[in-house]
Amino acid sequence: MSDEGQIQAIVKDFVLSEFLEGEDPSELTETTELVTTGILDSLATLKLVTYIEEQFDVEIEADEADETHLNTLSDIVRLIQSKR
Repeated sequence: MSDEGQIQAIVKDFVLSEFLEGEDPSELTETTELVTTGILDSLATLKLVTYIEEQFDVEIEADEADETHLNTLSDIVRLIQSKR
């Protein structure tokens, strides 16, 4: 599995377990909108950012914790990769 694929799998597992418990994992794709659909509210976003920072040893700036950077799994993977 590529680095990108591994990052996506780790983040997807976290989102499923924390915010979509009991949902069909196949429904969460790399383009599923997390912020604009309300899956991630402000508290959930903060929890996700904290997880990303700890899991991947990166620092997410306050202006990056937004819809532009965290709306889809693809957006999140790009953000993490840009921090490494």
